[in-house]
Amino acid sequence: MAVVGAGPGGLASALLLARAGIHVTIFEKDSQVGGRTKTVEAPGGYRFDIGPTFFLYPQILADIFASCGERLEDHVKLERLDPQYHLVFEGQDGISGTISATGDVGRLEQEIARLAPDDAKNVKAFFAENRTKLNYFKPVLEQAFHTLRSMASPAMLAALPYLHPGRSVDRDLKRHFADPRVRLAFSFQTKYLGMSPFRCPSLFTILSFLEYEHGVYHPVGGCGAVSEAMAGLAGRMGVDLRLNSTVERVLFDGKRACGLVADGETFNADAVMINGDFAKVVRALVPERHRPRWRDAKIQKARLSCSTFMLYLGLEGKMPDSLGHHTILLADGYEKNIREITEGTLPMQPSLYVQHAGYTDGGMAPPGHTALYVLVPVPNLKAGIDWSTLRETYRALILERLKLLGIDDLESRIRYERIIDPTQWEEDFAVHEGATFNLAHDLMQMLYFRPHNRFGPGLYIVGGGTHPGSGLPVIYEGARISARLLIEELAGARAAATAGIPDTAPLATSGEAS
Repeated sequence: MAVVGAGPGGLASALLLARAGIHVTIFEKDSQVGGRTKTVEAPGGYRFDIGPTFFLYPQILADIFASCGERLEDHVKLERLDPQYHLVFEGQDGISGTISATGDVGRLEQEIARLAPDDAKNVKAFFAENRTKLNYFKPVLEQAFHTLRSMASPAMLAALPYLHPGRSVDRDLKRHFADPRVRLAFSFQTKYLGMSPFRCPSLFTILSFLEYEHGVYHPVGGCGAVSEAMAGLAGRMGVDLRLNSTVERVLFDGKRACGLVADGETFNADAVMINGDFAKVVRALVPERHRPRWRDAKIQKARLSCSTFMLYLGLEGKMPDSLGHHTILLADGYEKNIREITEGTLPMQPSLYVQHAGYTDGGMAPPGHTALYVLVPVPNLKAGIDWSTLRETYRALILERLKLLGIDDLESRIRYERIIDPTQWEEDFAVHEGATFNLAHDLMQMLYFRPHNRFGPGLYIVGGGTHPGSGLPVIYEGARISARLLIEELAGARAAATAGIPDTAPLATSGEAS
């Protein structure tokens, strides 16, 4: 069979399919695996993660490695961070407070008590509630939702009393925490989905719980080390990985996907799995008549996540001791900041996230230098912002905002710089409208209402645009779902062929991508 794209979902699917004895060929347009989950080396010896900068809940990936007879820790060194990040709250007259977020509940209570003593008393109750919520919802995340009937599955019915779909994350947190800064400590994680905590369904309080309960990890060498390890294992399991190979379209025999065209060459296959930005890649590769539930007009109307403005800075010199591995500046008037992004207005007092990987991993920059990653949530391209005229102005604004974190005198120390704005996300990384977190995760774009893992006969998708959604652990879970469905379909087709029952599309012949 053929997999389009060697991102985290494509690589995880390839491992699971190869373990099942299926010959897999991966077609990747880039010269490097990982998609946006890759680490690049810039001139001067600086190393940067392009997209994700940490691993959350690595147990799912460890399970995938274990199913292939391997231990994840033998391939990648994961450092658990403590504190996992440093939260800095901006006030009207400067910094109004900080929290060094830690999975040590006692220390976390002390950190919160410095801001809101009464809220600190409710931390254990919040954890207990979300531990139960995750236990009930985990089976839902593990099941497929390719029929409407699946919305009434036993797992879904058991989870419903804990979901409270009418509440937002922030509203749910108000039951435990009165101080808005404390609520932000347990809700800013909705930005991992590109969503506002004031709109995101209350289910996603489990995101912060996962961080505190199960840890935030840095893969030594950068997140790309994980992608490279997966690709290496896949190669040893017989997966054919073809880099610098651009897929032009998926082929069909009747209604069934039966191969693809890459670089002008035809490859026949039992099935095709697409790993890429859903709205961009599926629309480009799959004719509209083969996606009746997701025609062009529906994709165009789909609710999208926000985008990001990125700075990758190679700096001479060190960072201040106060800057940890992950630091998040939460803007004064955070709710206004988020509302501006959601409504398509570029915030001029933005929140921002800084990764200083050298705090933990000395290999990310040469001695005496620093690799600094700065992410600023901004509207996606549907807002119509002219980044060609605002790019330099916004860069200067972000450098000024970094002074609030004690990072000053940057301009004179920059030895390498790269900017990625929403335009580059679309043009260089094939991200529809620059929406870096894919389709929004509102209630009508989740579960059955999200693009299905089994997208059609012989056609599957994997990645943030399908169930269960965005974020690395969730994408790996989606890979398990998509791979399981595909294996079941191929097993059924082969059983039918053995029994002499005609199939609508022939299996790939010897020597073809099967």
